[in-house]
Amino acid sequence: MIARVFAALIGLAAAFVAHAVEPLPFKDAAEEQRFQHLARELRCLVCQNQNLADSDAGLAKDLRNEVFEQLRAGKSDDEIKSYLVARYSEFVLYDPPLKASTLVLWFGPFVLLAVGGIAVWLTVRRRAAQNPAPTRAAGEEEDW
Repeated sequence: MIARVFAALIGLAAAFVAHAVEPLPFKDAAEEQRFQHLARELRCLVCQNQNLADSDAGLAKDLRNEVFEQLRAGKSDDEIKSYLVARYSEFVLYDPPLKASTLVLWFGPFVLLAVGGIAVWLTVRRRAAQNPAPTRAAGEEEDW
């Protein structure tokens, strides 16, 4: 009985894994590598921080098919990315380019870290000034 349930669960899990990503008919290994590289550079628009290669969302599948069709049409990687950016904004790029509009994305975490570090440093200095360390009298010995 337990063996049957276990076998059914394994079969069900295998069906989900097999259904996750449909294989595409690539001409050769170079085309597949190029597709995989592009899919890792493009973000799934509905998932939390996943690229197209890792996502099994419906929109990710549609975008993978769009990238594949454009590859087959002979477009370059930059042309494919430009097309997707025109439709979905730079959010579709996993690593957006460094421009005025993306400065916050690139440098915001470092600015927040610096501001937090300065705030901690000022707080420690202020508390140290309010509570000076006790001083010993001239004749006292240390208890080590």
